[in-house]
Amino acid sequence: MRADHETDVAVIGAGQAGLSAAWFLRRAGLAGGSGFVVLDHAKGPGGAWQYRWPSLRLGRVHGIHDLPGLPLGAADPGRPAAEVVAEYFDRYERTFDLPVRRPVDVLAVRRTEDGRFLVESPSESWAVRGIVNATGTWDRPFLPYYPGRETFTGRQPHTADYRGAGEFRGQHVVVVGGGTSAVQLLLEIAEVAAGTTWVTRRPPVFRDGEFTPEYGRAVVAEVDRRVRAGLPPRSVVGATGLLNTPEVARARAAGILDRKPMFTRITPDGVEWADGSRQRADAILWATGFRAALDHLAPLRLREPGGGIRLDGTRVVAEPRLHLVGYGPSASTIGANRAGRAAVRELLATLGG
Repeated sequence: MRADHETDVAVIGAGQAGLSAAWFLRRAGLAGGSGFVVLDHAKGPGGAWQYRWPSLRLGRVHGIHDLPGLPLGAADPGRPAAEVVAEYFDRYERTFDLPVRRPVDVLAVRRTEDGRFLVESPSESWAVRGIVNATGTWDRPFLPYYPGRETFTGRQPHTADYRGAGEFRGQHVVVVGGGTSAVQLLLEIAEVAAGTTWVTRRPPVFRDGEFTPEYGRAVVAEVDRRVRAGLPPRSVVGATGLLNTPEVARARAAGILDRKPMFTRITPDGVEWADGSRQRADAILWATGFRAALDHLAPLRLREPGGGIRLDGTRVVAEPRLHLVGYGPSASTIGANRAGRAAVRELLATLGG
């Protein structure tokens, strides 16, 4: 099959990791279009940030690490994080004239007979020598199955569907999940709901004080160990525990964060635990995280018996011309920048310049 376009490198995804990789490709001397292209499925700049709920203000996020070459600068902490980051990414793309094509839905990546990759979308295709994949996780919300889920008569949104606490006003809401997002949404919803119930698979761990660099490195090292072994990565952020901020401490004292273990089944009007106890609910909010959006790489057959893709740094061991950034140990804002630099350096060396 003849491709519609030819270029050296395709970056798939224009979030933090993808833009970082694009900047390092530009810095290495590759020209936009003929040297590399960035393919992004979104309608506008901002990566996954543009889809975050409007009530998530900039001052409440863990932190947005500057992209290489252009700092975010002073920003109003009271503004929605989605707006601030989308504007920042847009300014970044224009400042460095990055060759971002959107909206482009990459459906499949295949090897070609002449040793290149064919990157396919519904309307166009690109023949490339190397790929930096930066598709993140937002497009693959994870919804665990529990018996009876299909019988529930209320709403079952995921974090990806959340737009504000107002839609839960006067309702009893079961919030499922032990991560930071679950806690943030639970605190918002508790202000307007008739009642809330928080359930998690494992008891939550609250940490006082700031996360130390040493602790952060230990968490990243464990995720790195898993991907080097070909196992599915665990979330870097999820592995760090929950920060016991003054707001969280007040919620714990008020009983809002009184966690219950996971229920065993879902009933038409609520949830039920193994001991037979029940909780009526109008809505179940699944704050159960995301999985890596890698379905388009399936034709390359990269999965290991353990279910993951084996990496050495960012390089896919089974395919050295493919690098995954924003995946596994680089799935954080600061990790994405470092991964973009490392991926570009090693990929260009593999391609011969």
